[in-house]
This record gives sequence, C-alpha cells and structure tokens, in this order.
Amino acid sequence: MSDGISRRTVLTTGAAAAIVGAGAGAVGVALLGSPGRGPSLWSRPDQSGTQPVGGLHLQFGKDASTEVVVSWHTIDAVHNPRVMIGTPTSGFGRVVQAETRTYRDAKSKTEVRVHHARLDSLAPDTDYVYAALHDGTDPELGTIRTAPSGRSPFCFTSFGDQATPTLGRLTEKSYRSDNLGSPAAGDTTTAIERLGPLFNLVNGDLCYANLAHDRIRCWSDWFDNNTRSARYRPWMPAAGNHENEFGNGPVGYAAYQTYFVLPDSGSDAELRGLWYSFTAGSVRVISLNNDDICFQDGGNSYIHGYSGGAQKRWLENELTDARADPRVDWVVVCMHQTAISTADHTNGADLGIRQEWLPLFDHHQVDLVVCGHEHHYERSHPVRGTQDNQTRTPIPVDDRTDVIDTSKGTVHLVIGGGGTSVPSNAMFFPQPRCRVVTGVGTYDPAIWRKTPIYVVEDAPWSAFRDRENPYGFVAFDVDPGSPGGNTSMKATHYAVNGPYGAISVVEQFTLTRPRRG
Repeated sequence: MSDGISRRTVLTTGAAAAIVGAGAGAVGVALLGSPGRGPSLWSRPDQSGTQPVGGLHLQFGKDASTEVVVSWHTIDAVHNPRVMIGTPTSGFGRVVQAETRTYRDAKSKTEVRVHHARLDSLAPDTDYVYAALHDGTDPELGTIRTAPSGRSPFCFTSFGDQATPTLGRLTEKSYRSDNLGSPAAGDTTTAIERLGPLFNLVNGDLCYANLAHDRIRCWSDWFDNNTRSARYRPWMPAAGNHENEFGNGPVGYAAYQTYFVLPDSGSDAELRGLWYSFTAGSVRVISLNNDDICFQDGGNSYIHGYSGGAQKRWLENELTDARADPRVDWVVVCMHQTAISTADHTNGADLGIRQEWLPLFDHHQVDLVVCGHEHHYERSHPVRGTQDNQTRTPIPVDDRTDVIDTSKGTVHLVIGGGGTSVPSNAMFFPQPRCRVVTGVGTYDPAIWRKTPIYVVEDAPWSAFRDRENPYGFVAFDVDPGSPGGNTSMKATHYAVNGPYGAISVVEQFTLTRPRRG
C-alpha cells in the first residue's frame, strides 16, 4: 500500500472480529480470527475523494450452488476493484479481482463503470461472508448463501414493476418522481427481507429509467434502495420494456446488460444477458425477454423480432435440457409481459406470447410462469393448449384452486405490484375478460409509440384477482418430498401494507407434481 494510506489495519485475515447482519440461513458472524495469523488484506485508507462502493448486489451463476457474482458500480474510474470472501468462522481467506464493464449513457453522455467479481468453486448450501472494495475506499460487507445442489427445501420470492422510492427530478421549486416511483417501492424491499429468501425474481420494469430525465440517477436510486436486500441474496431479473432505453446499445438494453452479469446463454455478445437460466436445488429458472416476441410497443424503441429467432431456439433447447435432467423437478419461467390479464385500460395480454412461448410451455410442461407488466396480482388456473380463435385463448384444465397438479397445466401469475405509482388493482373487468394485443398500427406521436390493436375475449382461465391490495409479492416454499412421491411448492401471496415492510397473507395455494428422483 502507498505511504499515504494509514497503517491502522482494521480488517485482516486474522485481525479483529467484525460483526455483520447475515442473509438467509445465517446469523451474525465473526468474520475474522485472532490477531497475527495471516497477512493484511486491507488497511483503512485516508480520505482521498475516491467514490465509494455503490449499489452492491449479487447474482447467481448457472449453477446456483457453486457460482455467485458480486457487483457494484461507480461513475469514476477506480483502481483494483476486488472482493474478499470467506466463511463466518474462518474469515476472509480469498481475494477475487473484479472485471469492469462500462457503458456510456446516450442521453447524459455519462460513462458508468460496473465491477463484477465472479466467485466460483463455492460449496453448496453454505454461508459465506464477503467485502467489496477498491483502492481508497472502505469495504462494503455482505453475506452469501449458496443454493443446495440436490433436493432440499428453500424459499424464493417474486415481484415486478418496482420503480424507486425517491424524487429524481427538480421541477421549478420542488422535486418529483418522473419514473413512476412511490414509497411502496421501498416498502417492498423491506418486506422481502422479513422473509429472507434464497433469491428474489424481479419480473421486469425494475426502475423505469427510460422514463426518467436522469437515467443514471434512476438506476443508482434503484440499487441504493435494494442493496439492503440484494447484497445478501441474488435479485435475478428479467428485462422489461422499461429497461429499453433510447440510444443505449444495439437494442436499447446496454444499461441493464452492464449492471448485471447473468448466466451465459451462448447468445451473441450484443444480446448478452437478455435471456438466461440457472438451477437452484431441483428448480430450473428460465428468464426471458418478451420484447423480442411481443406485439405491443412499450419501450423507447420498437424491437419486435430483434433476436431473429435466436431466443426461441435457445428456449426450446433449454426446456428440453431441463426435462431431460433427472435432478430437475420444477421449471419456472420469469418474464415481464404476460399472456393473461383481466384488467381494463391497461397493457393487457399479448398475442405474441401466446403464439411463440405457450406451445413450448405446454410441450415441455412448464410448471409456473411469473410476470409483471400489469400492476396488480392475479392468477390463472392451470392451462394447457389454446382455443383455435383470433386471440389463442388459453384453455384451463382444472378449476381447483387450493392444490394444483402442474404436470397437467401451467399456472401463470401476474405479480406487478412491486411499488409503481400507477397500480391497476382497481381496473379489473367486473367479470373476467381480457384485452389481448393482437398487433400494432402506425406510430402515434401522442403516445410516442405504435398504436396497439386490441381484441377483447372472455377469460375462462381466470382463477383469482386481488382487487384490494395495490402492492405485494409472492413467496414460494419448495418441498422436495420423498422418492417415489410428489414434490410441492407452496405459494403465498403477501400484500405489502406500508412502512417497515408490513405484510399480510392474501391467498395461499400449493403446486404439486411427481418427483423425478
């Protein structure tokens, strides 16, 4: 270290004990052992004006039992970004250098640097402690819980359409939100931490940066809000239409693709991270980008068909692989736009999903689809196949609502009440009906996009609609069951009721299917 740095060492592999709050499955932990047992890893720097670690968050690798990425961002160039990692009992015994990725925001011309440290060869179902830092700044601490490698119980959560709890734009003499933000966006994060899941699925429209005057601040606000959860458990996203930003990358997702390092899908570099999968225990999670196949024009640019079929080919191969893997019982798809919705005067369902994805979901027996886009909660009956009509109406195969056999049909959940200021729970049709986007017309400057073409259908697939609660999320408790029997996944829809993440149960149901091993 340079002579200008204080020699008062505060963290070493064998120096003073530090205590941090832990993530799922862990307790407060002593990070370091007794003095004198190892080399110094870090000494407290003098105040040097270096930008601190910001927006610390985790992502799983393809194998969630052994691979995790630790990420943070800066605007300034920094030196030697790295992560120290160890176990609660042995302290920081390993240093992993971070790779820095950048993008330049086309609107502000600001360059953002995101630092990603890939941690591999981790032990399954194990607690770790880590510190992220770069030269000249204090470390930021977090914990990691790796997924089990076999059939073990665990919990994960899901919601979409969050925005931020901050006021990001000064208008005349006051600040206001220009990205559909509300205080509920902060309450939801606190609520997730009440449960402490293994991971959280974010079903698109993370912060609505493409609406914001300052897109960089919007992303920063989103990470600042969520780092109090995402530094302890991976928040695994799906890209939504509001991640599509004018001028940022070949298809508008450069910011999203830079902030997150997601499991490799073998896609072209310019489409990296827009679709991916990972396996946690007996659950294969597949994340899709629906702007590729949706008819609705919802981003800053219309990119229907942008992958040239590459995403669909990958999806078919991924589903085939999942169902051929004897270690995988459950297939869960996370995406943004939806195939179902019974709300009026909202986005509606999209025919593109029903045409392109649903036949694959049926053929490979996808168990569960979680999405957002509509800013409320609703659930479908298990569906399999579609009617031979203009809107390809999904066909329900059972009307039982408490215990559902997903080997017979796929359950779709809209979980879009993550915090946006424009909830749609008060906009349901009186009786279940669905507005389906079947195409688009010409560009309309009044709405800054192509005009959607809607057809209204009856919705025999509708099972439950939450009219009362604008905000909430769903927790899924996976029970592996016994060999030769069934495995189950208990779903609990929680309403988020206000400050401090207060929650209440709205509905519960159980998904079940035969265990494969």
